[in-house]
Amino acid sequence: MITNETLEDFYRNHPAAQRLPKLPDFKNGEHGHFNVFSRKYCTKYTSYNRRDFYKISLLIGKGKLFYGNQEIEINRNALIFFNRNVPYSWQAVSEEQAGYFCLFTEDFINDGSRAKNITDNPLFRGDSIPVFYIDKIQESELFNIFQKMSKELESGYIHKYDLMRSYLDLIIHEAMKMLPSESAGAHMNGSARVTSLFLELLDRQFPIDSPEHKLQLKTANDYASRLSIHVNHLNRALKEITGKTTTEHIIEKVILHSKVMLRQSNWSVTEVAYCLGFEYAAYFNNIFKKQTGITPKSYRETHRV
Repeated sequence: MITNETLEDFYRNHPAAQRLPKLPDFKNGEHGHFNVFSRKYCTKYTSYNRRDFYKISLLIGKGKLFYGNQEIEINRNALIFFNRNVPYSWQAVSEEQAGYFCLFTEDFINDGSRAKNITDNPLFRGDSIPVFYIDKIQESELFNIFQKMSKELESGYIHKYDLMRSYLDLIIHEAMKMLPSESAGAHMNGSARVTSLFLELLDRQFPIDSPEHKLQLKTANDYASRLSIHVNHLNRALKEITGKTTTEHIIEKVILHSKVMLRQSNWSVTEVAYCLGFEYAAYFNNIFKKQTGITPKSYRETHRV
């Protein structure tokens, strides 16, 4: 079963946090929470969990990142953005594991003085974990920013957390510059806007945390109703922009997350089917086999973590 790692869990269990003289005051929620750590104290493996905080890692080393149905081989230095809504695990490959990581809560990045929440940024939306491979110049610049954050946190400067938000903005903009230009806020027509709203709504239905959590939006009509548009309008927009129908998108996402549950949880196939909105497990079996060529049971036996 996918569990949730809280800030308290992190500070009690992570080797880097255990070196601190005392635990932070988690009850002081006035400005949220922010901290930065060296990666040299990281463990070789982290379990497949969701975290209740965001994290940005300047990763110097090699390893494997697992999330959803993705297995990404990190074979060179990278800047990685971890979304609090996306469960993941990490397995180090190289002996050298250096760099920095910072973690922060939603309250910290959504500080009321900001005109726009950082979570509106595409780096923190959806169900992905963006990975940016960096060259030596980018590595040096980012390393310098993390070092400054670490140093300023130890200072008595009264506005140091405002400064931390500015440093975060710098890191985010460095990553945004690496995005393809068409992903960095190009003008969208009506179909593109509908597609964007649908995909964001679809992403928010996942992941599923427990066998009692049942998918709320299951059909094309469900999504069209939630978006207050006709289902034919939704289908036309998606077909124009993505080449796929609403139902194809839904099935693709359901199969993707069913694979995660079959691999990572101990739920029965019937429980997985129920969570994903299938009244009968046999119907789920048929859909899964049609999409993958094997049954859910066979997939689990082959890919179980």
